[in-house]
Amino acid sequence: MLGTIVNSLAIIGGALVGILFGKALPEKIKRTVIQGIGLAVILIGLRMALTTNNPLVVIGSLVLGGIIGEWIDIEDKLQQLGKWLESKFAKGGNGNFTKGFVSSSLMFCVGAMAIMGALESGLKGVHDTLYAKSMLDGITSIVLASSMGIGVLVSAVPVFLYQGGITISAALLQGFLSDPVIAEMSATGGLLIVGIGLNILEIKEIKVGNLLPAIFIAVPITMLLAQMA
Repeated sequence: MLGTIVNSLAIIGGALVGILFGKALPEKIKRTVIQGIGLAVILIGLRMALTTNNPLVVIGSLVLGGIIGEWIDIEDKLQQLGKWLESKFAKGGNGNFTKGFVSSSLMFCVGAMAIMGALESGLKGVHDTLYAKSMLDGITSIVLASSMGIGVLVSAVPVFLYQGGITISAALLQGFLSDPVIAEMSATGGLLIVGIGLNILEIKEIKVGNLLPAIFIAVPITMLLAQMA
């Protein structure tokens, strides 16, 4: 749970800075720092991707996972969910607090980095992905809180519950998953994190959300190849 705890504290700290000093921080500094973190995200993703013992598993997982993800259209459904929640909360008349809470909660919880980072923490006890996400979320919360206020700070609660739940579930499943399976899940997820880094740097927009099923497709492919060997 260490990675999730750090992530939640980063959001709280960033929101406090945003509320108190956010408007005084130049936009070019925020942009440059986010670009630097984007490069670090790519590095973390590559390190994870290179742990694969069989690149064919990663390739097959991405192909099949991409087909499933596009068929379901995960990214579009997540965006629709976000718009629906925002419209529902907006009707309540809770103003800036609700807008900040809903917007930041969705931004921090939805995405491959939250899921893959939490899985990595639970399965391997490695928190690098969530540490990188913490830096990103901390800076983002400064920007959001400077205009939306304390609702951004409170979004640390759903982040903690969401990522913590995934981490605990992954830890419970650890005994049922072999080391080769975990390695291929991590390698596949690593490439998705590289995609997130490319999105952050605005080099190429990749539908990482639609590739998320690839992480789980890696499990049966690895098991099948192990039986065939």
